[in-house]
Amino acid sequence: MTMHPAHPSHPAHPAAQGIRTTPEGLAWEPSERWVRGVKGEVTVVDSRHPVLVWEPGVPVPLYAFPREEVRTDLLRPAKNPPTGAHTGSSVFYDLDVDGTVVENAAWTFPAQDLAGHIAFAWFRHWHSGLDHWYEEEQEIFVHPRDPHKRVDAVPSSRHVQVEVGGMLVADTRKPVLVFETSLPTRYYIPREDVRLDLFVPTDHSTSCPYKGAAQYWTWRGEGDVPRNILWSYPAPLPQVADVQGMLAFYNEAVDITVDGERLPRPVTPFTEALKKS
Repeated sequence: MTMHPAHPSHPAHPAAQGIRTTPEGLAWEPSERWVRGVKGEVTVVDSRHPVLVWEPGVPVPLYAFPREEVRTDLLRPAKNPPTGAHTGSSVFYDLDVDGTVVENAAWTFPAQDLAGHIAFAWFRHWHSGLDHWYEEEQEIFVHPRDPHKRVDAVPSSRHVQVEVGGMLVADTRKPVLVFETSLPTRYYIPREDVRLDLFVPTDHSTSCPYKGAAQYWTWRGEGDVPRNILWSYPAPLPQVADVQGMLAFYNEAVDITVDGERLPRPVTPFTEALKKS
């Protein structure tokens, strides 16, 4: 099919419409970002009128795109559509690019507000049908960035100490504090101020659309200490460049003292995940 050029009268164009909700429990708002999705060498999505959608109980958004900005000629009715997925969606598509078929790569939401839009999977726990996603000229990983979420990396002179099982493993007055909406402050510590000899690197890795790809270490010592409690971003994204090569601990699993005050261990979605690690 032929992609249509941007059209200012498109109903999803005005960026200031704000977040709306649907009877199905979806929240959505238009975005003015130029978003592209690529499978192999083929551009499957090329949209200047994407819509951000938050599903009930899912803390991060995904994109839905006007049908005319999607290569619908590459979509086929799904052979094995899932049930109970994506807020009651019943229309799913398999993606076929040059003979490579990805099942249930896209779907439509039942909400009337989003009629004429097609969504694609991004999340790590969903099998994404596309290989790369771009906002403008920047590649985006894991999920679309939430315009209502802020991540700030701020160099500090606070005195930060970290203990694991009662042992002091980090002590610095040159931390970088990362303030991220809805998460506890993370304290990034220069490597020379961390007893890295007490930890062993693992093959665990994660990706974050705001910070980049992280590598992890596990505690060598004894005690009931979760795995992968220490991490670093060797090549962080530009907005958090100050944390490059520094090390951070999960506040949920260690004891952190800042300027002489012991911080309580926060309870977050990572608390349970660490118990299962």
